[in-house]
Amino acid sequence: MTADALDGSAADGAALLARSRSTEQPNWSDKTIEVDVEGVVRFAAQLVRTRSVNEPGISSEQTVAELVVAKMREWDWEPEIVEVALDRPNVIVNVDGGGGPGPMLAFEGHLDVVTEGNRDEWTFDPYGAEIVNGRMYGRGSADMKAGVAAMLFGARALELAGTFPGSLRLLLLSDEEGMMLGAKYAVASGALAGVTGVVVCEPEGDEVCPSSKGAMRLRVELTGKMTHAAMPHEGRNPLPVLGKILLALESLQAEVEHCYGVHPYLGSVNITPTVVEAGTPVQMNTSPARASLWIDVRTVPGVDHNALIDRIRMQCSSLGADANIAVVIEVIDDRPSVDTPIDDPVVTCLVDAHQRVCGVRPNFGGVPGTTDGTIFTRDGHVPTVVYGPGDKWIAHQADEFVMIESISRYARVYAEAARTFLARTTW
Repeated sequence: MTADALDGSAADGAALLARSRSTEQPNWSDKTIEVDVEGVVRFAAQLVRTRSVNEPGISSEQTVAELVVAKMREWDWEPEIVEVALDRPNVIVNVDGGGGPGPMLAFEGHLDVVTEGNRDEWTFDPYGAEIVNGRMYGRGSADMKAGVAAMLFGARALELAGTFPGSLRLLLLSDEEGMMLGAKYAVASGALAGVTGVVVCEPEGDEVCPSSKGAMRLRVELTGKMTHAAMPHEGRNPLPVLGKILLALESLQAEVEHCYGVHPYLGSVNITPTVVEAGTPVQMNTSPARASLWIDVRTVPGVDHNALIDRIRMQCSSLGADANIAVVIEVIDDRPSVDTPIDDPVVTCLVDAHQRVCGVRPNFGGVPGTTDGTIFTRDGHVPTVVYGPGDKWIAHQADEFVMIESISRYARVYAEAARTFLARTTW
């Protein structure tokens, strides 16, 4: 069954529409916000079917960006398309409320997805957007094409509900699954100028997440001297040092965990070795001259990244010096944690809107990874919060899915939150 059938029957679609309308609550405007329930689901399916895997030189966001631009122009919006790398565009559009001066609220989503991996592990076509038992399956369905569809249709619903003060800015960006080139380019080019808050529409399972872990990607390069394995004393093998570094990192994590404790939403610091490279199997009788180790570090608020990097560098260098092995550490990427106060307007408006639409107050949570919001807060100095359709633990897995009903529900929450945020008089 495909999404074109909207779960196989018009009755199901009508029931979804009736249920979503029943959640409407009075707000500062007397005009009801109506979300196009069937339209947002259909568009989410189109996005999922459009493969936009983050594979530089092989796949890009170009085609899915064209789909987004076409939808915006259908609504008479005027998007700006900026290429941040070859065939890797950012799409940015403003939706003016027509109601006079006011703040600017941004919604953000990324256009790329991770690879589907081994297709044999999938029960469903990873690019089929098949709908079964109320779930839409496919790579990027949760992370995060449902969120992209919901933010677009939520903004459109708010626009059709009447004038509002201020404006919305929608940011559809490239390379979030890589080095976040789209977010970095957006901030550097002034795309956040005038923005007073950003809602990042990543999947978080009905939690409002004002906190996100920081991330560092490190490469440790060890250099010794190659020799025949039968004569190890003639060389300097970096592998025993690499083993000692792995043990030292395990001890360091325990120490850092003890120092910073457990964050209520983010848990503990993680120092995780992820990749090791040294030698080749065809020359297993040779002690290698070089070895490399990649480390993924996830931090919580309060951790000094520079101090932690220095600590790792000092330990690795000391272990290398003991065996006459040169050790160099490269910082591939450094993203700080985010800890937006829960009383910030961009957070409280989402909480209130979720409660109005869903009938229950949402839980606060934390993002175990990093999002483009990390870049917005660090480089753009704008408060960010993460909240979007889909379970937070399903991303990057086989048979990734999103619940159909959640797509239109989140669109409505986004619209309600924006209306409240933009109507504030104490800016």
